[in-house]
Amino acid sequence: MTGRMPVHTCPEPDKYMDIRILPSNIANMIAAGEVVQRPASVVKELMENAVDAGADQVTVVIQDAGRTLIQVIDNGCGMTPDQAVLCFERHATSKLQTAEDLSNILTFGFRGEALASIAAVAEVTLKTRQEDSELGCQVDFADSQHLSTTEISTPRGSNFSVRNLFYNVPARRKFLKSDNVEFKHIVTEFMRVALTRPDIGFTLTHNSKDVYVLKPAMSLKYRVRDVIGANVTDDLVDIGADTSVALISGFVGRPDAARKMLGNQYFFVNGRFFKSPYLHKAVMKAYENMIPDGYTPSYFIYMTIDPQAVDVNIHPTKTEIKFEDDSIIFQTLFACIREVLGRNSFGESIDFDREGMPEIPALGSNFDEFRPVTEPQLEIDDTYNPFDNDGFPSVSSPFANTIGGLDKEAEATHAAAARTYGGGVSYSQQSSGPSFGVYGAEAFIQKRDDYGKLFEDKLSPGKAVLMVHGKYIVSTSRSGLMIINAPRAMERILYDRFTEALSKNAHLTQTALFPVTVQVGVENMCLFQEHAQMLASLGFDIAPFGPDTIVVNGVPEGYSAEAGKVHAMISDLLLVLAEDHSALPEMMVSNMASRLAKLGALSSDPVTNPAEAQRLIDSLLACENPEYTISGRRVIALVSVEDIDKKF
Repeated sequence: MTGRMPVHTCPEPDKYMDIRILPSNIANMIAAGEVVQRPASVVKELMENAVDAGADQVTVVIQDAGRTLIQVIDNGCGMTPDQAVLCFERHATSKLQTAEDLSNILTFGFRGEALASIAAVAEVTLKTRQEDSELGCQVDFADSQHLSTTEISTPRGSNFSVRNLFYNVPARRKFLKSDNVEFKHIVTEFMRVALTRPDIGFTLTHNSKDVYVLKPAMSLKYRVRDVIGANVTDDLVDIGADTSVALISGFVGRPDAARKMLGNQYFFVNGRFFKSPYLHKAVMKAYENMIPDGYTPSYFIYMTIDPQAVDVNIHPTKTEIKFEDDSIIFQTLFACIREVLGRNSFGESIDFDREGMPEIPALGSNFDEFRPVTEPQLEIDDTYNPFDNDGFPSVSSPFANTIGGLDKEAEATHAAAARTYGGGVSYSQQSSGPSFGVYGAEAFIQKRDDYGKLFEDKLSPGKAVLMVHGKYIVSTSRSGLMIINAPRAMERILYDRFTEALSKNAHLTQTALFPVTVQVGVENMCLFQEHAQMLASLGFDIAPFGPDTIVVNGVPEGYSAEAGKVHAMISDLLLVLAEDHSALPEMMVSNMASRLAKLGALSSDPVTNPAEAQRLIDSLLACENPEYTISGRRVIALVSVEDIDKKF
């Protein structure tokens, strides 16, 4: 019978009755599924272990986005040979001894699952030495098995090398994303750890190229600047609140620097990064009525709280935490940010206290006695008529002796020249004295002819076009008037162009007169590299310029190449690129073209003259469906003569 639900039957009763303990290697592989989700997970765990070990220098070396090699080197306390082997056992930890210790956790790691999980799905080599030991040791693990331990000469600290991640779990390795995507996640984890400890130097290298070289910073703000970029930190203001519940410090962005895309939003508690949609709402509530809908400010918020009032042990990756009283933290954070935003005007002001500024003297009440003030007298020539005497003052006029600084002799000369050539006289006052130019009758007539040509083609019969507020275009049609919504028309045109470009790899680029440099950050550089071919096919000419900056040399036809709009376009473009494009190819093409078309319509310059308007009309009418946008909004409205007659 069609439409019936399938019947699920239980397995044979005795098939799974034999209960057994899983072998340790299989148990560790299951645990690894929670802790080690991708190469970035390994980077996070090993960097946090390095910080916990007291290192003041941590180096991360990556090959092939972590598929081939993840190496983390630190100069921390190191381990003995016995400890080096024991640390790979599950639940081996130096942080906990009693159950009460779980309530006072101030370190990154404490459960002892990370190294065991990593050793279950990769080949791991550890080189380590303590400061008071002459020789160190090297231990090798694979598939949760201890392979060997040897004495070696090695610097103080620990050196973890993780090779061939997921070599024994092909299904997990198959589900890894592209190198650019995976490296972006690595950069994210690197930044989160680096932002917690400005006193530690961090280095990140990918495929033998330095991505970050961070020296110990003088302050937290310097570390934020080194990691995120000066373009962000220049728009940050300090926050601070010391209450009985929490000590809050850090930085929040100016309201006018808020952006559409999520990014540069960081919460830290007791030196640990965490995610909290609930506290994000507190931040957004503080910016209420200060930023447009859909915009998000940058923030770097550090909280110090009694460890007994926060539980960091609710998620395997420890990125989610639970506060003893969330509502108090919410209100405290909201009040702290709101007070800072209210205290700062965020506007340019005149500083009257700067040294070296000239003094403005105060005028006494008897100032007029020493410098009398006389009211200027207004002189009017009642005999002046602009239609008489070629526009010059009459002989009897009190202004007859001077014309704009010229003496009477010059007046006579230029007036005679004007009469001879049938033209006029133009004057200008320059530093060397007055100067003049004479244009004759032919030049004068030519100017009128040129003025008429401005409208000769654009206002010809049958092609009359009227623009209303740069948004609407009005033209005639057989039945009356045709009104076009210009931004929606541009959206429709761009959608058809982008759909064709994505399908046929066409190029529709307009080169910018002046290339625009945009600092996007290391994370976002990975996005541009991931989608470089697609962006080129759409008409974007974008080239890398260092590890965190791009140069926009050209934009698709219809986009604005003006620098300010290019910066806004890149922010919006990152939103589009950050989306998951794993859908069916046809759906991906349609969705990408739709988003970019809307972006282009917002970025495009307004229609300013009839020629541009006519070109837009011609392009629109050539579209497959010119009446509606891809989202179903009307583009063209027709007003009949009958409807016009009803208005009169």
